[in-house]
Amino acid sequence: MDLSNPIDHVSLSDTSDQSEPDFDVSEFERALIVRPMRIDDYETLVAIQKKCFGEMEPWGKDQIESQLAQFPEGQLVVECDGRLVASSSCLLLDYDDDLEWHDWKKTADSGYIRNHKPDGDTLYGIEIMVDPDFRGMRLSRRLYDARKDLCRSRNVEQMIVGGRIPGYHKFADKLKASEYVDRVVNKSIFDPVLTPQISNGFSLQGLLSNYLPTDTESCGYATFLEWRNLDYAPASKRRHRRTVRPVRIGAVQYQMRSIGDFDEFASQIRYFVDVAGDYKCDFLLFPELFSTQLLSIIPALRPGEAARRLADFTPQILEIFSDMAVKFDTNIIAGSHFVVEEERLFNVAFLFHRDGKIDKQYKLHITPSERTWWGVEGGPSMEVFDTDCGKIAIQVCYDCEFPELGRLAAARGADIIFVPFNTDTQSGFQRVRTCAAARCVENDVYVAIAGCTGNLPFVENADIHYAQSAIFTPCDVTFARDGIGAEANANIETVIIHDVDLELLKRHRQRGSVTNWKDRRTDLYEVTSLRQESEPAKS
Repeated sequence: MDLSNPIDHVSLSDTSDQSEPDFDVSEFERALIVRPMRIDDYETLVAIQKKCFGEMEPWGKDQIESQLAQFPEGQLVVECDGRLVASSSCLLLDYDDDLEWHDWKKTADSGYIRNHKPDGDTLYGIEIMVDPDFRGMRLSRRLYDARKDLCRSRNVEQMIVGGRIPGYHKFADKLKASEYVDRVVNKSIFDPVLTPQISNGFSLQGLLSNYLPTDTESCGYATFLEWRNLDYAPASKRRHRRTVRPVRIGAVQYQMRSIGDFDEFASQIRYFVDVAGDYKCDFLLFPELFSTQLLSIIPALRPGEAARRLADFTPQILEIFSDMAVKFDTNIIAGSHFVVEEERLFNVAFLFHRDGKIDKQYKLHITPSERTWWGVEGGPSMEVFDTDCGKIAIQVCYDCEFPELGRLAAARGADIIFVPFNTDTQSGFQRVRTCAAARCVENDVYVAIAGCTGNLPFVENADIHYAQSAIFTPCDVTFARDGIGAEANANIETVIIHDVDLELLKRHRQRGSVTNWKDRRTDLYEVTSLRQESEPAKS
């Protein structure tokens, strides 16, 4: 500290000449994007239609050209690693009870959509298709979500679809179409189209006969489904509802126990990610070093050697998490894991984006136990990551006990800080918990923490665990009274899920009972990093 200067500069960097580590994750990344349809997609669209719809007549090029001319925003495709694998087509209409919704050809203008009304109050979906080789990746959900976003952005009141029931032909000799649909709705029968539509928020309004006669799998029937846009505001009425930007966070309180092989470990992970997918979580947080569970299938070794053997599992861990983030449409902070780079051991948290991208955050502050027991080194820098839900930061366990990191993350625009932790005692846990809650108050951010519970017999330095995972908020009247959005019971395996509102956070920074971030005395003190320039402070 230079007492002649009223500003104290706090640096995070190591100014030595050591080379920066870099574990290459590119071979495990996937590129999943939803983008506008183009006319040069035509041949691939026809190939997918033939795979999806069998004997039905595929689109003609003139139909696709007409759709793109009439309503380009409504025609979407999904690409996976540069390959077109799904598509969606729709148009806007004015709702009319007398409109012949039961007749696909009339309502969709035989696929040409020349009846599209740019100011219509109803989005009518004429087709969604997913390449059979890519089913199970919840691609239809992404397309339905894109349609919903289109309804919100254009202030469209509702979305209507005439949905195929391609599983019906297997039951047609035993059930009426209405009976089949009832059983799909009550989940006693699975239909590959109707079941996902119901799970995506559509309500069944009726059953249409002779909807698409060439659809032999559906025996010509279709369901009449509706989704209501709750953000719709009639032009004649003033809108009083406040804007919200909800983000759903899941935090896994993971029970450590002996396992027989890597597949058993992967199966446990998949269970939690499946839960997050079902609850439509935007983020799922796993605990720090929960992969030490794999030490139960490694022969007993000296601690430093065991940690490096654990790092051998890194490619398998990257592969399964990358695959699941895309398939279950959830951004995953996969706790942390030991990684060896240039013969040095690091504790690294990987962020698996649901579009297939992978980022990483090194643990920066290493506890005396980690250093002496495992031989772990601190990483080079703190990152703030851009995600589809805004900017986030990751602080691995001990890192959240250093307030400078929270300041830097907030200065660079982070709204949520994720803290994967691993503690063996209640006192160790309380240090993490107390500091995580403090970061909320100091920086006007949300903080989620997730830890391990349970035991790993005969695994040294990872044999007992204490955790009470939680999602913290700033302490003000607009948030939870005690600053706790959600909290697990201590030491049981569970997942907590909570919605945070980024718009509420923005209002709190401007008009809260106290405005900690805005009231900083930057004329007296400042936190900076020597390795990276701080971005402008958020408003």
